[in-house]
Amino acid sequence: MTHLMTTEQNAPTWRDQDPRVGQRTAPERIADRLLAAVAVGVLQPGEQLPSERDLADTLGVSRTTIRQALARLAALGIIQARRGRSGGTFVADLPPDAATTHRILEPIRREVYSLHDYRALIQELIARTAATRRDEQDDAAITRALAAYQTAEGASASRIADRALHDAIAQAAGNEHLAQLARDLAGRVNLGFAAEPYSAELRDTARSQHHDLVRAVLAGDADRAGRLAGEHFRLTTGRAWGVFS
Repeated sequence: MTHLMTTEQNAPTWRDQDPRVGQRTAPERIADRLLAAVAVGVLQPGEQLPSERDLADTLGVSRTTIRQALARLAALGIIQARRGRSGGTFVADLPPDAATTHRILEPIRREVYSLHDYRALIQELIARTAATRRDEQDDAAITRALAAYQTAEGASASRIADRALHDAIAQAAGNEHLAQLARDLAGRVNLGFAAEPYSAELRDTARSQHHDLVRAVLAGDADRAGRLAGEHFRLTTGRAWGVFS
């Protein structure tokens, strides 16, 4: 099941990010947000959505608004309700069509460009700092995390391993404020969802980039580590959201 960043963890609500407030109804805006998360792979086919209460708390709207938004997505065939003990609301197996995806992502693309750029700049700083401050314990933790990512398969395992690797690099930077900022931004750029966009193509790209990034950090090459970290986040998450070409 997909986890959400709570409002206490500084996750944004649709009011913080959507420039079209007042032009569309709240259920329409929330439906667009959820569809965008499906379109870029934050929510995977067959994945269970959080409960209506959790979605309402995280997105800062009422459960009625969430219910109406989910009804819109169900009518489009984007989500499906399943009954029974293991029931709930799940992302449909087929992705949204290209025309629908483009319609949703175009305003999202303009809206979140600066936020993704901010995240990439922060990750550059973290990698540069980690390269100059790391110690033997950090090196071992980063090396283990890289090995775990290289062997991870599937969305869930890859996301967990990816988070562990970047957390290990942030830990090596030796500044908890930077590490916390990185965690907060991870939720903000993904509309409050803790998960990153995922596809087999993104995973393969990240495997190569992670290898090069870790080599630079462990070698103490701050300039190279920073550049590689920025490129990595712009390519794997920024391009997934369509904000970098």
